[in-house]
Amino acid sequence: MERAFAEDSSPREGESLFMNSALYREYLEERKEILKHKWLESEKQGRDIGFEKALLDWILHHRAGWRERRRLE
Repeated sequence: MERAFAEDSSPREGESLFMNSALYREYLEERKEILKHKWLESEKQGRDIGFEKALLDWILHHRAGWRERRRLE
């Protein structure tokens, strides 16, 4: 029975459920903030600091506050 259900559901249907999930939307919002942080810090330093450095810096210094502000909205 499970097998028939799996065959009936298309890969696109599963992809659509994922793309519309709250978890994925939250990931996209967080990624946008990290990229914004990367751009700002790169501008300050006059060079591209790279995604990994921006990610680590953002997590250490900004993530908790960002999440708290989103929770309160």
